Amino acid sequence: TMSAGVFSYESLVHAVSGAVGSVTAMTVFFPLDTARLRLQVDENRKAKSTPAILAEIIKEEGLLAPYRGWFPVICSLCCSNFVYFYCFNCLKSTWLKGKQSASSTDLLVGIAAGIVNVLVTTPLWVVNTRLKLQGSKFRNTDIQPTNYAGILDAFAQITRDEGVGALWNGTIPSLFLVFNPAIQFMIYEGLKRQLRKEVPRELSSLEIFVIGAIAKAVATTVTYPLQTIQSILRFGQLKSSTEKSKLLSSLRTIKCLLISRARKHGLLGLFKGLEAKLLQTVLTAALMFLLYEKIASCTFRAMGLSNTHHRRR
Repeated sequence: TMSAGVFSYESLVHAVSGAVGSVTAMTVFFPLDTARLRLQVDENRKAKSTPAILAEIIKEEGLLAPYRGWFPVICSLCCSNFVYFYCFNCLKSTWLKGKQSASSTDLLVGIAAGIVNVLVTTPLWVVNTRLKLQGSKFRNTDIQPTNYAGILDAFAQITRDEGVGALWNGTIPSLFLVFNPAIQFMIYEGLKRQLRKEVPRELSSLEIFVIGAIAKAVATTVTYPLQTIQSILRFGQLKSSTEKSKLLSSLRTIKCLLISRARKHGLLGLFKGLEAKLLQTVLTAALMFLLYEKIASCTFRAMGLSNTHHRRR
């Protein structure tokens, strides 16, 4: 039945494995994410190599600065990946009913899971973007400093000063960006099926790492300009629009930001910080998929399911 597919141990195992894998991987490569975010939101900071940006941040703001905002990011990531992996696997098992999957199914299920994830977890990402950038030394003097005591205080201040709607800043580009994990999962699951075509088997750690890295690299490069706009909108430093229609206003803002950035820095300006993003996101995603597969595999084995649930996809 539908409810059995939605509320199943299998979906729960995938969700917990995905959440634990992503949190561990993000913690390992967190400084790379700090470098990427600075390049995206601080327009006056010159684009340099990731090590050079990190060296600047440490010199100006201290040794622990690359890990600033780690806790809210990890909380958001844990919730976000739990929701995504849970939705992806329960929708997929409900849709397939034991049949073999196809790339088109993976893409559609990935988009649906992504939409649920965005609507549920965007407020967490807005808060963590603000906390991660709080206390940073910006080259852009127009950026207003913020003073949040923590996650709950940030929620309270944003709601009080900017309204509840501000917690969903960047939702429209985020909804477009559901293609990122959807493309990533489609490529990952497709490559996994190809490797298992001849003999159904468990993939090696190296195979999982490599196909996870390839899937994320393609998805990130394709959607990167929108990720930059998403970061700018979440940071909340833009003047609010007077238009009544929130959707039209958001779409116009995205268009204006893309055009303005392209005019100011050329088309390559839309990809500023991509090197840092690819380095961080590809390594993080590859390690996350590796940990996810291994944790899920061990859990299914411990539950006496002989990993058949895990292999069936």
